[in-house]
Amino acid sequence: MGKVVAGNWKMHHGPVAAAAFFSRFKPRFAPDSVEILFFPPDLSLAASMETAAVPAGFGVQNIHSAKEGAFTGETSAEMARGAGARFALIGHSERRHVFGEGDAEVSAKAGAAVRAGLIPVVCVGELLGERRAGHLEQVLRRQVGAIVEAVAAASRFMVAYEPVWAIGTGETATPGDAAEAHAIVRSALGELASAPILYGGSVKPGNARSLMSAPDVDGVLVGGASLDPDVFGRIVEAGAAAESVNPVREP
Repeated sequence: MGKVVAGNWKMHHGPVAAAAFFSRFKPRFAPDSVEILFFPPDLSLAASMETAAVPAGFGVQNIHSAKEGAFTGETSAEMARGAGARFALIGHSERRHVFGEGDAEVSAKAGAAVRAGLIPVVCVGELLGERRAGHLEQVLRRQVGAIVEAVAAASRFMVAYEPVWAIGTGETATPGDAAEAHAIVRSALGELASAPILYGGSVKPGNARSLMSAPDVDGVLVGGASLDPDVFGRIVEAGAAAESVNPVREP
């Protein structure tokens, strides 16, 4: 398998809009050159899986760490798995910095995903102030270190590096910036370093290929640009083009 291209729809595209998206999503790529993932809202998961006409994996944007309980509005990993999800996005920057999730909660959710048979995609990344203060490596090693034990028993997991300052701002880390951060993440993973590491932060068709051709960048996690089927299709095609430049290592 080549690069991973994942779309996080956040709180966009209800079931009708999801079906409309997949009626237009027709990228040109060899099936074994790109692994496509979608993280639709929970209410659109079924419609997305039913209407997708290209090979893709589907996941949820968040889970609760408990298996069940009095947690109104939450979804357990087991429920997500039962609904057909194969992946779970864990610790996205918005979960950390808007909803206040700390490293311990992110670790607990990652462990819950593994136990339920989901593939966790765990997000890490620094704030602008942390970067300017020279704390990039410190932050990434702390965040990665917090989840290593939780995902150690996983048959598969991924890490997504999100420079928080580049999400929804129009700012984008250069391929060199991404490679530097990804090398830190891979080092922090230790014996688990074969896991794919994705870059997320204002990914667009114009920069997707150069980002995915950078060392240690195994794919991308796309936010706003994943909402348009034509735009996201071009990013998928960029992933197919980048695969031969920087092939993903095998575990």
